[in-house]
This record gives sequence, structure tokens and C-alpha cells, in this order.
Amino acid sequence: MYTLGKKSWLVLGGHMPRLSTGFEPAFTSSDQLAILNTSPEDAELALTIYFTKGEPVGPFEFRVKARRIRKVRFNDLIDPQALPLAQDYACHIQSSQLVVVQFSRLNSGQRELALLGTMAFPADRQER
Repeated sequence: MYTLGKKSWLVLGGHMPRLSTGFEPAFTSSDQLAILNTSPEDAELALTIYFTKGEPVGPFEFRVKARRIRKVRFNDLIDPQALPLAQDYACHIQSSQLVVVQFSRLNSGQRELALLGTMAFPADRQER
């Protein structure tokens, strides 16, 4: 067996649109992470959110079971606080195991939907 990924990831282009059209929740404008854990052990993840104004928020903590994928919508993150809509943000994802992270956005603010998907940036952590 093998394990793929990194323990630290960054998403820089976060922005959950305020407007949505169509049926909820499938067509609610949202940002989302897809996290793949190929490890034989569960991965404990912590997300820290950074904004253009104000202090970072987090950690938002959750688990991705061993050899599984989990999708996490930023719209659903509420503890320690709900994230504001229509504000630019970045996210640091820290994992206890090697994982692979993909970022996607569904913008349904108009009848013509827009869907974006990209890999998060794998980042090596540097201690000060």
C-alpha cells in the first residue's frame, strides 16, 4: 500500500457568493473542499480561515476516515463561527495524515451556472 498527499494545504481564492438560484441545497452558491485520505489511519483536519480584514477564524475541525473521501462545504462551517458570504478569504488546511485536497465553487447567482474546480496548493510548513 501507499499514501499520497501532503499534511498542509492552502486555498487562496475563497469567496462564497451571496446570491443563489434554483433548488436548495443542490444549487445553493457554495465553496467546497474534496479531501482524499489514502492513509490506513483516519485523518484529523483543522481549517483556519483568513480574511482581507479582521483576524483569522478557526480551527474548524473534522475527520476524514481512512482510505475515504469527504466533501466539506464552507457554507456549512459554523463552529467556532459561521463564515460570512460575499467576502474574500483564504484557507489553511492542516492534517494529521497525508491527504489530497481539491477546491470547487458553484456560483448559481444567475440562471447560467458557473462551476470552478482546482487543486489546493500543497504547502510545506515552516517553523519560525
